Amino acid sequence: MSVEFLTLLFFGALLLFVLLGTPLVFVLGGVSVIFLYFELGSIGFYLVSNKMWETMSNPTLMAIPLFVFMATLLEKSGVAGDLYDMMHKWFGGLRGGLAIGTVMICVIFAAMSGISGAAVVTMGTIALPKMLERGYDKKLALGAINAGGGWGILIPPSILMVLFALLTEISAGRLFAAGIGPGLLLFVLVSIYIVLRCLIQPEMGPALPRHQRADWPEKFRALRAVILPILIVLSVLGAIFGGFATPTEAAAIGVFGALVATLVNRQLRAAMLFDAAVSTLRLTAMIMWILFAAHAFSTAYTALGAQTLIEHLMTYVPGGKWGALAFMLGVLFLFGMVLDPVGIMLITLPVFLPVARAYGFDPIWFGILFIIMMEVGYMTPPFGFNLFYLRGVAPPDVTMADIYQSVIPYVLVTLLGVLLIILFPEIALYLPRLFYG
Repeated sequence: MSVEFLTLLFFGALLLFVLLGTPLVFVLGGVSVIFLYFELGSIGFYLVSNKMWETMSNPTLMAIPLFVFMATLLEKSGVAGDLYDMMHKWFGGLRGGLAIGTVMICVIFAAMSGISGAAVVTMGTIALPKMLERGYDKKLALGAINAGGGWGILIPPSILMVLFALLTEISAGRLFAAGIGPGLLLFVLVSIYIVLRCLIQPEMGPALPRHQRADWPEKFRALRAVILPILIVLSVLGAIFGGFATPTEAAAIGVFGALVATLVNRQLRAAMLFDAAVSTLRLTAMIMWILFAAHAFSTAYTALGAQTLIEHLMTYVPGGKWGALAFMLGVLFLFGMVLDPVGIMLITLPVFLPVARAYGFDPIWFGILFIIMMEVGYMTPPFGFNLFYLRGVAPPDVTMADIYQSVIPYVLVTLLGVLLIILFPEIALYLPRLFYG
């Protein structure tokens, strides 16, 4: 059979089973193995198992359950409540201050947890009712939490970055370093948007009345809330970028810091540790299936010749390398509306990364653009995960339509950040070069 017909048959089978409701990971792995058998015979099984064995011996893989365990502990530690109280006292007197403070907490939480849902659920539970009670515009508050929560996969340590590194054999440490600049850039852009919006429309983010504002002694006492989070962030990232530890060893340091935080806040319980361990086990087991599906899929891609075909077709996209980049980012944006980030990585990375390298794009820089588009996918309707996390914890008077509408300006601000990173690659590449040469 021709490679064109095999490609259509392959992707047609994938689409059929996805539409039937089969989990994407199992569709990719199962269909890929079947096609491998008919294309290569039993040697196809050997190729997949051999690649899986190599991956399982990669020490970076251990970082995933450790970062998941750390995030789960921090979610239950009470750290977020203390951070919000501090932010309320410092920023409540400014127009839009509670929203700016909320996204600042999202930055801190992102640097501690490495996942998206933790900050969305926590801030949706703690910050959203307070902002609505203070008269904040519903959509401004919802959008701020939705956007800030997505930074958990961009600002290191990021579990999605570790998975990206495993699938592409790119340095996880370099990806971590590259995520800091873009993460801070997005925080600044979102904060500027909130400030300008509240200056133009003061009723959207009213300042606290003077009699409700904290005095300076209260503000300085509240700063104690950031001591533990900053120590955890510095211990994890400082160990990696200082060359004292690998990402895996730094993850173990982060788990120790999270345990200390739960102990200091008197939340350390045997039942809590058991729940955190079970949650970690479930997610880690699912990641093993993801890796199997990824290796089966990439092997099938190569065996069928689909990768070469699609790379060839990409050369017909107008605009040269920038046209190809715009096309790839557009595909990621559309996929983000209907697929989960891991599924998008499995489908697109075997094709997009070789294309990016062929056009001379830095793979670390392209990886950051890819991760940001996954972040956009978390917040775009109809199936963005953060939308449903937020709906699950929002007050009853917040409708799904409110949440959908709230993300529009924040998506545009994030895409502006993507454009700035494309125009000024050093935003992403300066720190990797500084730390790793």
